[in-house]
Amino acid sequence: MDTSKAYVSKEEKKIPIQDPSGKWSDLTLLPEWEERYYDVYTAKKFGKWVMLKGLKKEYADKEEYRKMLEQEFDTRYNLAHPDIVMVNDFEEVPGVGMAIVTDDVYGYSLRRLIDEKRLTPKIVHRLQTQLLDAMEYIQENHIVHDPITPETIIFTEYNENLKLINVGYDQSSRLTENDLREDIRSYGRVLNEVLDNLPTSLPKLRKVARKCEDPNAPYQSVADIQLAIERRNSGQIYVVLCILITIMAAFLIYLTLKMQ
Repeated sequence: MDTSKAYVSKEEKKIPIQDPSGKWSDLTLLPEWEERYYDVYTAKKFGKWVMLKGLKKEYADKEEYRKMLEQEFDTRYNLAHPDIVMVNDFEEVPGVGMAIVTDDVYGYSLRRLIDEKRLTPKIVHRLQTQLLDAMEYIQENHIVHDPITPETIIFTEYNENLKLINVGYDQSSRLTENDLREDIRSYGRVLNEVLDNLPTSLPKLRKVARKCEDPNAPYQSVADIQLAIERRNSGQIYVVLCILITIMAAFLIYLTLKMQ
């Protein structure tokens, strides 16, 4: 790929905005982060940068999609995690319609970083730590969502912190086994693609990625992946705990006998 050229496949587009109140300005469409039903924008609200998520024009007047956007806002508004883009409001925006208003994320999608061959060791580390932390938080809160992909993972420009954006959150009373397995599979797909585009091989991490995509993989949860990456497993921890408990019990028996 010729990295001297701009990322032309997903060019940003400035949109004229008419707002006599002066509340909204500098509206810009971000096709790189669009979804099937939604467009994503940056804009200034009272002079401060924010991001917007609104329905595409062809869906904006359809009640079922309006309710879907509102439901996502209701779900995301209650989420608070440093690696998930924070939601601030849900309001009418000139030129966009009803939109979810979030914190601004100034950075690049993992898709773009892969395409432009700009992956770094820190990005790989963030995928092993921050992404798994965010996924674990989502599962703990029973959040049903679309598969995580390189398009929905953003890295901030200066410190390369990871932020999840636009994965279509909805809340359920419980997650199914298939929901959990799909999270593991999507993590494996992301990790494998990143490893395919690195200038070096990371065999231990590749082994984890392949197991994530394997239908018969031993991983049952995000915690299992974290343990595997840390070169441990739950069985080893169980054994260690059993040994510690046995030692403590023997020590207590010893003290009891000594005091008699």
